[in-house]
Amino acid sequence: MTAPDLTGTSSGIKRAPSGKRPRLHPAWIVAAVAFLALVGAAGFRAAPGVLMVPLQQEFGWSTTVLSLAVSINLVLFGLTAPFAAALMERFGIRKVTSLALCLIGLGSALTVFVNQSWQILLTWGVLIGLGTGSMALVFAATIANTWFAKSRGLVIGILTAGSAAGQLVFLPFIAALAQNPGWRGASLLIAAGALAVVPLVLRWLRNSPADVGVLPYGAEEPNAEAADAGNKPPAGGTVAVVASSVTGDSANAAVRALQVLKRASKVRTFWALAAGFAICGATTNGLIGTHFIPSAHDHGMPETTAAGLLAVVGIFDIVGTIASGWLTDRFNPKVLLAVYYQFRGIGLLVLPLLLGSSVEPSMIIFVVVYGLDWVATVPPTAAICRSVFGADGSVVFGWVFAAHQLGAAAAALAAGFIRDATGHYNYAWLGAAAMCTVAAVISATIRKDAAKKVPAAVA
Repeated sequence: MTAPDLTGTSSGIKRAPSGKRPRLHPAWIVAAVAFLALVGAAGFRAAPGVLMVPLQQEFGWSTTVLSLAVSINLVLFGLTAPFAAALMERFGIRKVTSLALCLIGLGSALTVFVNQSWQILLTWGVLIGLGTGSMALVFAATIANTWFAKSRGLVIGILTAGSAAGQLVFLPFIAALAQNPGWRGASLLIAAGALAVVPLVLRWLRNSPADVGVLPYGAEEPNAEAADAGNKPPAGGTVAVVASSVTGDSANAAVRALQVLKRASKVRTFWALAAGFAICGATTNGLIGTHFIPSAHDHGMPETTAAGLLAVVGIFDIVGTIASGWLTDRFNPKVLLAVYYQFRGIGLLVLPLLLGSSVEPSMIIFVVVYGLDWVATVPPTAAICRSVFGADGSVVFGWVFAAHQLGAAAAALAAGFIRDATGHYNYAWLGAAAMCTVAAVISATIRKDAAKKVPAAVA
């Protein structure tokens, strides 16, 4: 028998039934499905670097043209994220996630019919960009903030690792299919991977703890006195989540996203996070993710070998991101960010010296270190957004992630132009190394008292 609503409000949160506590909190089931959804959505992340050379060989398109398609994808990937966060609040995580996966599958499947450069801009750029943007890292932050009152850093780390796992799962197969039977088979694999997760999302991905009558994982139940004294927030930040959800349900998603941006833009910490994350995107998705394989190919390395190295990056990305989530729950996140960015810069500085026709031990060291650092920046960045911006944290993180993708898009296009103009990528790697030092300095100077200066949210 279900206990009555303790607060007497429409929040939908109820006391757990008496008797034995469930062995597994529903939040962990939601997190597991979210992880699989991120794996399915990540297939395209591995594709551009692997498919760029085969497309050039078949159609004669320049590196700049294909880089433009990737840049459009990355721009939409980023700009969709904050609106997707607001849409998840208004229409539910399950609906938005299912639609996003379908868009990714559609865009990738239609790629097999392209024969003009504008068509690759439409499929790679627009359709997949909108789909992946709705399944961006803000999705991980939304799941963690909605379903978990403790261990959020660890959960964000695990979910973020889902993207790395997608790269790990798909990349070797995409590289093999690109060789035989061809890049079209690789595109169909990406489409199948995205669509295969949709039934799981529809069945198991619940929108909020209230849907199943529980509190977020780790939240304490409000006692009767607290409920009678004005419905004060339960411990563990539960009401912040509920309030955010209620606000989202009553406001237009686009308007909410823009209102959050307006409030956040008045806070210096927002701009520091956005600048650092723009450099993060430039040095991961923009450069390594898009141009590492073509650059290795320029040095005589087989594409399948280079793809294998990126798969190793994916393996260690899982380890590094989960470890970063654990560290974020225990240490100052701005210090972690500064360390991560500086180590990444050192790696990029030496990369031109490591590329060659064969894989040397020094290259293995590079991919391991770079993998550990790949998206380790996500948990501390999301934690700062949450602590500074409260209930707006997920949407703010969406805007910060938009900066990440704008940086990635600019770097992808710039690196393609540099390659066509000079015949190599050396200047792109060295410029990225310098930017990482800038990001480290910016992160180290984030003010500790920023939370006290945030304008009050307007319901």
